[in-house]
Amino acid sequence: MIHQYKNNGYNIVLDVNSGSVHVVDDACYDVVSLYEDNSKDEIMNKLKDSYSEDEISEAYDEVKELADSELLFTEDVYKQYITDFKKRKTVVKALCLHIAHDCNLACKYCFAEEGEYHGRRALMSLEVGKKAIDFLIANSGNRRNLEVDFFGGEPLMNWEVVKEIVRYGRSKEEEYNKNFRFTLTTNGVLLNDEVMEFVNKEMSNVVLSLDGRKEVNDEMRPFRNGKGSYDLIVPKFQKLADSRNQTNYYVRGTFTHNNLDFSNDVIHFADLGFKQMSIEPVVGEDDEKYAIKEEDLPIIMEEYDKLAKEFIKRKKEGNGFNFFHFMIDLEQGPCVAKRLSGCGSGTEYLAVTPWGDLYPCHQFVGQDEFLLGNVFEGIKKQEICDEFKMCNVYAKEKCQDCFARYYCSGGCAANSYKFHGSITDAYDIGCEMERKRVECAIMIKAALADDSE
Repeated sequence: MIHQYKNNGYNIVLDVNSGSVHVVDDACYDVVSLYEDNSKDEIMNKLKDSYSEDEISEAYDEVKELADSELLFTEDVYKQYITDFKKRKTVVKALCLHIAHDCNLACKYCFAEEGEYHGRRALMSLEVGKKAIDFLIANSGNRRNLEVDFFGGEPLMNWEVVKEIVRYGRSKEEEYNKNFRFTLTTNGVLLNDEVMEFVNKEMSNVVLSLDGRKEVNDEMRPFRNGKGSYDLIVPKFQKLADSRNQTNYYVRGTFTHNNLDFSNDVIHFADLGFKQMSIEPVVGEDDEKYAIKEEDLPIIMEEYDKLAKEFIKRKKEGNGFNFFHFMIDLEQGPCVAKRLSGCGSGTEYLAVTPWGDLYPCHQFVGQDEFLLGNVFEGIKKQEICDEFKMCNVYAKEKCQDCFARYYCSGGCAANSYKFHGSITDAYDIGCEMERKRVECAIMIKAALADDSE
């Protein structure tokens, strides 16, 4: 399977199955598009009005050499890994601890309903937190490196328990030959020097929630009294990012129908001094005013192109930044199993509520049909986990002809269920944006490689 596109002056050819990327001239680009279904003579005849005979012949030979070397038009070798995917043995590698089903902000797009998750406000007890650590250790098999994400609501509203859970986890590492990687997602309202000191000592990564420019952030992320949060949290985030030497964190924003010019929000992050950032499209019902709609896509595509060009410009000037969706490893990338199975929700990654219930991930919390069990008694509905094992690109019809399938691994199961009632479908608008981000990311690699030669 071949994907060809033009972006920012580059002719790019992606061999989907091998992952090989080629930046080619116009003649090669046109030959590739005809190569599979035409002989050399037929190609030369079809392109004779555009190029000289020597140009076409040389381009054809180059394409043939790449094809013979299995760098173009390669076979799909991954299907063999999928045959018995339901029978694949998995271990739990990560838990998302809902340490607080409560929040001190009232973000308008929040899928967690101000932290309540379709239920009641609650804070996780230390007892539940310890049981969650015990559950992870017991279900992680021989895997040594484990991850625990402190999530909410707002985790800092239950800060003392966060600290005690970290200490408990650390106390178990040597005994069970485990290494815990703790992470924290925060809106920054309660961030202070004591929190920063502990976070910098114990947290491998910190996610800082901010939506960009002041007017954008304060429209969607106000306090419950309607006052904006930007002025309070930005100085704290800047201090934390600097205290971590601008690594092992990222500022994470959400863009909506209200700020389709989101590239300006990413650039605003960079201008504030942040080096690690992401901004995600909101996922909302069609009747929500902030929801992204199909007719918004042309503008969004232009914004990703605009952002990619600015990304390249700043990298070349020496004041670059990292944008999550542009970070693609073209030399190695994820392993085959990861490419096929995606995020591991429902199998390798589970969410834990304040009272210890287990769900496939944070976005399924509160939906009774996805309640798996609890940290006290373990998983009671293995059949649900088995269904999540099938969330792979070969189980999803929409992925079959998509060039980006090995980069996104089939997309988000929660978004698929939200819009189609099935975890093996796909969120169509999200797919369109993902394809564009992959194209931009590959073009960026080409541009930066071209500059270094």
